Amino acid sequence: MASKAPIRIIGGGLAGSEAAWQLAQCGVPCVLHEMRPIVPTEAHQTEGFAELVCSNSFRSDDKETNAVGVLHEEMRTCGSIIMQQADLTRVPAGSALAVDRDTFSKGVSVQLEKHPLIQLERGEVKPDDIANWENIIIATGPLTSLAIAEEIQKITGSDALAFFDAIAPVVYKESIDFEKAWFQSRYDRGSDSNGDYINCPLNKIQYENFIQELLNSEMVEFKEWEKNTPYFEGCMPIEEIAKRGTDTLRFGPMKPVGLTNPHSNEQPYAVVQLRQDNKSATLFNMVGFQTKAKHGNQTKIFKSIPGLENAKFARLGGLHRNTFINSPLLLTQTLKLKNDMRLRFAGQITGVEGYIESAAIGLLSAYFAASEYKEVELQYPPRTTALGSLISYITQDSSVDAFQPMNINFGLFPALEKTKPFNGKTRRLKGRERKMALSKRALTDIKVWSRRYFKELYVS
Repeated sequence: MASKAPIRIIGGGLAGSEAAWQLAQCGVPCVLHEMRPIVPTEAHQTEGFAELVCSNSFRSDDKETNAVGVLHEEMRTCGSIIMQQADLTRVPAGSALAVDRDTFSKGVSVQLEKHPLIQLERGEVKPDDIANWENIIIATGPLTSLAIAEEIQKITGSDALAFFDAIAPVVYKESIDFEKAWFQSRYDRGSDSNGDYINCPLNKIQYENFIQELLNSEMVEFKEWEKNTPYFEGCMPIEEIAKRGTDTLRFGPMKPVGLTNPHSNEQPYAVVQLRQDNKSATLFNMVGFQTKAKHGNQTKIFKSIPGLENAKFARLGGLHRNTFINSPLLLTQTLKLKNDMRLRFAGQITGVEGYIESAAIGLLSAYFAASEYKEVELQYPPRTTALGSLISYITQDSSVDAFQPMNINFGLFPALEKTKPFNGKTRRLKGRERKMALSKRALTDIKVWSRRYFKELYVS
């Protein structure tokens, strides 16, 4: 084993960082390649590893009734560096897990930099490099460089699929007018007694004017090769949502339910929520407000929202292209490329959507690669777990003709095998009770798998 070349990981995002950490913890040497800052991207702002370019939220941390929370807990069980640093840098966000994005990235970077089995190399990887390496994990994510994207197309013999992803604006808290806005979590479920979200209310006229301005705003012009790229439903720009009907946003990210305006007896017709974006609570991002409007238009439109008339933006919204491959067609169950077994893929490029989902596939790619490297028989994560359901979705359970990116959700989990006795009869669990049963089964099974198969690779 000592004579084997280190595993090469291309991409220092969430998946690449997780993969490098897990390989090193297993005693497997690796080289983590990141092209920033030598070659910038359209969305990144720093050179840090695992930089969060969209929201600062990992979504729900509820491990009892939410599939995302279950995946969080499974990742913690498996020693995830992404979850470790997320827990250390979390900021108030109700039942969600949100982080101070800068501190989070720095924490991941420091851990990777000081690990003796991880070598960090800056600079863009070229197709000739890939041709000469023996063992590679491609975790280039949604902003894969043109050269690597073309090489992937060349190797796979199949066109890469692509979709657009949008970025929400970030506002300085000090510029928000709290004579109109207020702190509150929906139904007062926040971790703080005052609430974790800033709420900006709109009445019916204000909302309708906002929608009209939004629909009339000048949008980012797409390049010719981008025009037929579909959006991902889970990260739709607000302009696209508004086109589906005047009230669509009011029943989506601007829904006013579970909130009480302390400044008025009038029930808000719609509400814009802002979530804490950094540890010091000086920055807040506009929840669900991904946009493709030009920056000048954004400033005008968003300042029409009550409470944001004098808003100062640390970052305006944006739009970038995400690239992913047709994984069910191209990959084995261990994430290897079927027609070039030197290559594994990890992260968002495999067709998962979301921060923690990307990191999860990075973790699994490392487990598969480490098992092979150390010649240890691998065992797939149980199908009943979030990890097992996610890997099954992208490699086995999807149609190759209609493959689309997917967040983790209970719909991917196998049905419960048993029903609960009730008055001498059996019945199927539904609703919250069903979710709790699926969660309990998943977390029980992941602990057994991790202890027996995953952690045995770790070097003590």
